[in-house]
Amino acid sequence: MTATASASRPGTVPVDLAGPQPVLDVVIPVFNEEADLEPCIRRLHAHLAEHVSYPYRITIADNASTDATLRVAERLAREFPEVTVHHLDEKGRGRALNAVWRASDAAVLAYMDVDLSTDLAALGPLVAPLLSGHSDLAIGSRLARGARVVRGPKREFISRAYNLILRSTLAAKFSDAQCGFKAIRADVARELLPHVEDTGWFFDTELLVLAQRAGLRIHEVPVDWVDDPNSSVNIVKTATADLKGIARVTKATFTGEIPISRLREQLGRQPIGVEAPGVPPRLVTQLVRFAAIGVSSTLAYLVLFLLLRTVVGAQPANFAALLVTAVGNTALNRRLTFGIRGRTGAGRHQFEGLIVFGLGLALTSGSLALLNGSTTPGLVLEITVLVLANLAATVLRFLLLRGWVFNPRRQAATQKEY
Repeated sequence: MTATASASRPGTVPVDLAGPQPVLDVVIPVFNEEADLEPCIRRLHAHLAEHVSYPYRITIADNASTDATLRVAERLAREFPEVTVHHLDEKGRGRALNAVWRASDAAVLAYMDVDLSTDLAALGPLVAPLLSGHSDLAIGSRLARGARVVRGPKREFISRAYNLILRSTLAAKFSDAQCGFKAIRADVARELLPHVEDTGWFFDTELLVLAQRAGLRIHEVPVDWVDDPNSSVNIVKTATADLKGIARVTKATFTGEIPISRLREQLGRQPIGVEAPGVPPRLVTQLVRFAAIGVSSTLAYLVLFLLLRTVVGAQPANFAALLVTAVGNTALNRRLTFGIRGRTGAGRHQFEGLIVFGLGLALTSGSLALLNGSTTPGLVLEITVLVLANLAATVLRFLLLRGWVFNPRRQAATQKEY
């Protein structure tokens, strides 16, 4: 791709810091925060006035507060020219951010929680890569190396468990989805926000997953973070909503409801174009992902085999367990290992995956037949032989998936046909 084409993509052009419009718009979403709002705005305004040399704005997004929050916000807006108020009649942090960000005329959009749990010293490093065009989004991370966090074991466990779920279900690469300290390029936000449905706490996760799958660069800043013991967030309710959001995004991805391919074409950063002779691109990444999926498939296979073996016998149990895990293995490798999304070619991929499955079946069934024909094996020996046979089948499966089923040249030819 030429330099001109690259520069035309949203997010890649450095921001003009000398223009008349605000460069940075920091949004503070609030609901019934009459006590915390004023000290937050005064502290944030003082920090920006001292450390930021370009035009900025602080936007208070009032989420249908029922106390004096709106009156406090309007008074602060009269006191500080850089402070504005945006009132919404409905609750929801995601709804507030979506509305304010889409209406803002600033080049970089940020938000932070009203309790200012994150040290404001991280704001400069958060925004800098977006101003330069190096990155598209930036997040504060409490789980990245170098972060310093003060919080109880319950919240620590919940945070790490949630991010583990994101990694296992949505293949998330970012380390901390829910830290209330994020920023995004406005030109990128205009393309992504119409596709983000959540209006609550899952908004952050959905935006990040969408950005990752669209091929955008997400910059992580390790932060100093101190838990607010007076936080009003309902953990159980939020966790339930997040799990529903994960299920919805997973479904939308597999059905093609989210136009990932189009967004990747419009926004995605292209490969750097450096190739090592004799080494296929992304080989190491593919091997790592294939291995992780292979381990999961093998465990699932063993569980199914053990459940079915006492009911239908070893050979039928082996066939059924291998068939079920083969379909799932092909689907996961198609999307996660080889990066193929959408429905185009999915049927052919599964058909050819079943051919690969047949070869794996021949290896494992042949191993079982040879074992049972030469001795009367116990369960431990039988499982050991099956695991070894599955490892051999796994190696064969990777070679055939990479070189045949998901071969990049075949994918390019298929795309041209459509």
